[in-house]
Amino acid sequence: MYGQICRVTAFMTTGENTFWSSGAVPLIEPEFLSSIIGAASDIALVVSAEGIILSVVLNSHIDSFGNLKHWEGRPVTKFLTVESVPKFEKAHSAYLDGEVPAKPLELNHSDNAVWQYPVRYTFHRFGQEDAALLLGRDLRPIAETQQQLVQAQIALEQGYEARREFDARYRVLMSNSSQAVAFVSVLTGRIEDANEAAAGLLGLSAEALQGSAFAQHFADRSSVELTESLMNATLAEEGGQVTLRATRTGQQVVLQPVVFRAAGQRVLLCRMSSDPGAGKPAEAGAGQMLSLFRSGVDAMLFMSPKGVVLSVNESFLDLAGAPHLSDVVGRSFADFLARGQIDLGVLTDQPQRSGQMRFYTTRLINDLGTRVAVEISATRLDDGDAPAIGCIIRDVSRSEATRGGGNVAGPGQMPAEPARKVMDLVGSASLKDIVAETTDVVEKMCIETAVELTNNNRVAAAEMLGLSRQSLYVKLRKYGLLAKNG
Repeated sequence: MYGQICRVTAFMTTGENTFWSSGAVPLIEPEFLSSIIGAASDIALVVSAEGIILSVVLNSHIDSFGNLKHWEGRPVTKFLTVESVPKFEKAHSAYLDGEVPAKPLELNHSDNAVWQYPVRYTFHRFGQEDAALLLGRDLRPIAETQQQLVQAQIALEQGYEARREFDARYRVLMSNSSQAVAFVSVLTGRIEDANEAAAGLLGLSAEALQGSAFAQHFADRSSVELTESLMNATLAEEGGQVTLRATRTGQQVVLQPVVFRAAGQRVLLCRMSSDPGAGKPAEAGAGQMLSLFRSGVDAMLFMSPKGVVLSVNESFLDLAGAPHLSDVVGRSFADFLARGQIDLGVLTDQPQRSGQMRFYTTRLINDLGTRVAVEISATRLDDGDAPAIGCIIRDVSRSEATRGGGNVAGPGQMPAEPARKVMDLVGSASLKDIVAETTDVVEKMCIETAVELTNNNRVAAAEMLGLSRQSLYVKLRKYGLLAKNG
């Protein structure tokens, strides 16, 4: 013992590297040697010349191996996968022949087919006859990382393949579709993509359309105005449309826009078709009518058969006090009428039944709550799949107070024939009876007009006249109108 201590002291004082080569290794106690080997590797095996596991040492900081004491005294091959057995036997035979494998050996362990894990071993001699010390590193973290990378690569390739397939389908659909289609950015107003049909309709090649301003291909519209018109058309309940004239071909082009969001930006899908009813001889007239609609003094409005506003001109916006077109388009026209659905029912039912309504008096309510006296004429517009009702609205609030004279009956006046009948009573009846007769004549006229305007809808007529339903029935019976309008 004294001699061993002296040798260690001499090594520490002289600084000569003779400790490991002078036979001083036995100075390390067995329990210390085991912990050092365990710390230097994840798993260490001492294997005899016959391939029997003599000892198993595990890293104390790794508990994923579990308890492997049952390996000791059993062949290594019992705990190797099928493909790893030949690799171990070859390396072990080389070791027994005196050739220590220069490269690490990667083996896959299995234990009763419950789990498997890869380990990279290096062979080492340590003094016992033909016994080998195998120091191993657990490759599971590396294997898991590699597996994740492989899965990520597979997912990436699948994504690329799906995108290529989608792009191919999209290109085939665009090139073979007879419907002219263009994709327009709402932010920039430029064409992002268009097919050959759209290019032919606008008189350019598909390549020339790419990236160009959409508005430049149409007459009399700036980029901002065109984008705003298309966005307003998308708000229509039954699908709005915008009619324009192509600059190069001179054709009337009908645009049916749909807005969607992609990659954080809004894009307009514009389906385009030529207007078959817009021939070149009528182009000048169509342009004049469009100018009249935009700049006309009278308010003009187009609505669906259900009363949803499709388009209005600037005069209507002024009359309704609306600051923007989007504040009106898409709303019900009843929102702007004094009697709401009653007025709207008259303005939609009669034009659809008889084709037009020449004259209807009511009041328009603007956004500030002001009521404006107006006269409305309505016409049914049969436009194939998109029927509509056009209305011309005239402000009569200024002339209402001064209206009078002539052959037209103003407020408080009666038509000529009833007036003549009343005047015939003078001299043959008292003034009280004449006034009573006049009241009955006026009352009967008002009731007949209300019933006619509402298409015999007595609930609506009663509300229009400010009467209860029961009172209206009493008066209808009084004037003999109940059976007539039943």
